[in-house]
Amino acid sequence: MIQSTRSLWHFGQTVLGIIFRHPITGTSIIPVLPDGQIVLIRRKDDGRWSLPGGMVDWGEDVPHAVRRELIEETGLEVVKIRRLVGVYSSPDRDPRIHSICITVEVEVQGEMAIKDTLEVMEIQAFPPSSLPKPDMSHDHFRQLQDYLNGLTTLA
Repeated sequence: MIQSTRSLWHFGQTVLGIIFRHPITGTSIIPVLPDGQIVLIRRKDDGRWSLPGGMVDWGEDVPHAVRRELIEETGLEVVKIRRLVGVYSSPDRDPRIHSICITVEVEVQGEMAIKDTLEVMEIQAFPPSSLPKPDMSHDHFRQLQDYLNGLTTLA
């Protein structure tokens, strides 16, 4: 009986470790308007400028998550996913959880409108030369710098 209980406890710990001790996959989106401006959102949780994006849902692939998150946070639609900018996996890149972020550049169209009022307080388009300074949410300033420098980063 004791051996069975220990085995069950060990199995439970293993399952919980798999579920809760693995990074969560998410995406950051660099939305580029036809005039070349980059669309950013201001987050409600920390008040900082940020790239739109979020977690990949169960049963969803990354391109679908990019399209869904972009519409939810900006009202814009993806015309084309242009390129992979990078994969960012530092355990401290997101203050909430350990997440692996896949960052892509996308061509977008439509009218900017906040759909997710719980997460987003403002949307604005910036010329690449006038992006907010380094005090952005998460590691989004680095992602933008890698993008502007034409890099494809694994970090």
